[in-house]
Amino acid sequence: MKDPKAQRILVIDDESDMTDLLGYHLRGKGYVVELLNDPNRGIGVARSFLPDLVILDVMMPEITGLQLCRMLRADPTLSRVPIIFLTAKAEENDRVQGLEIGADDYISKPFSIRELMLRVQSLLRRSTPKDGDNPRRMQLEGIVLDIDRHEVTVHNQPVDLTATEFKLLHILMERRGRVQTREHLLVTVWNYESDIETRTVDTHIRRLREKLGKEADWVETIRGVGYRFAERRSEAQPA
Repeated sequence: MKDPKAQRILVIDDESDMTDLLGYHLRGKGYVVELLNDPNRGIGVARSFLPDLVILDVMMPEITGLQLCRMLRADPTLSRVPIIFLTAKAEENDRVQGLEIGADDYISKPFSIRELMLRVQSLLRRSTPKDGDNPRRMQLEGIVLDIDRHEVTVHNQPVDLTATEFKLLHILMERRGRVQTREHLLVTVWNYESDIETRTVDTHIRRLREKLGKEADWVETIRGVGYRFAERRSEAQPA
């Protein structure tokens, strides 16, 4: 009998060998898994399955992973679901574009199953509220971050952040005034080793600023080092 509390993962890849492999290992970890080789059915299946995480191949016929990512982020019921891209090593531009349009993480083919499982566990952990957490609410002028509800508002308007963007904003606000290096953010937000490329951080910071709108200048760039949440508001726009 399936555990009704088990987390649900949707895998979309046009290669059946890949989906079968991932399905075998994910189910072995106790996840409820839906496998899909037809990307044209991706949104429909996602809406009915309501996954806690999506693993999405980039290069697929007819509809690419990048297009599906945009569709998922545009759907109100799926917009916050974490997304991991599967990419070929040579597709750096696709990886960056994927992060810019809403993916939370990527892993390059060929990859180790152990690494993928660690990425899956990390994303699900930071996107799932923990039992017993004390309600906390952080506010700075127009920005309100409610940890218990996992919600952010800017001037009383809800801002739709992904799980990764939420954790990134939480860390910056919690450590306000202290510089967070790119390497430190990779470790604390993504659980990456520090030698992984830091462009991932820059891409997510850019997306976060866009969503914060007029409040974006609270997030300051410390050139050559990293980022910090300002102690007082600057009139200058972020670099």
